[in-house]
Amino acid sequence: MIINHPLLGPRDSAEFVYLGAADLMNRPDPETASADDWHDYAYLRDNPAGTHRELWFHEGGDRSVLIVTRDTTTHEISAVELARGGVPK
Repeated sequence: MIINHPLLGPRDSAEFVYLGAADLMNRPDPETASADDWHDYAYLRDNPAGTHRELWFHEGGDRSVLIVTRDTTTHEISAVELARGGVPK
């Protein structure tokens, strides 16, 4: 699979590490989140068939984090953008 990096151009997916769904960047607010909110954030994941926004870390390159919009049934990539804020903690 080729990921078209917004800064570096087409790169083989072997240079990247899959981090999970892009919604992982939306962490619960530590000041107001309940234990259930944190449980859901940490353990519950969708397993979509179709278009999905994912985080990919460019470990073998510039160490950027990308949001890749990919069809999970065909692996066709429709969009790639830099993630703001880096790797989710």
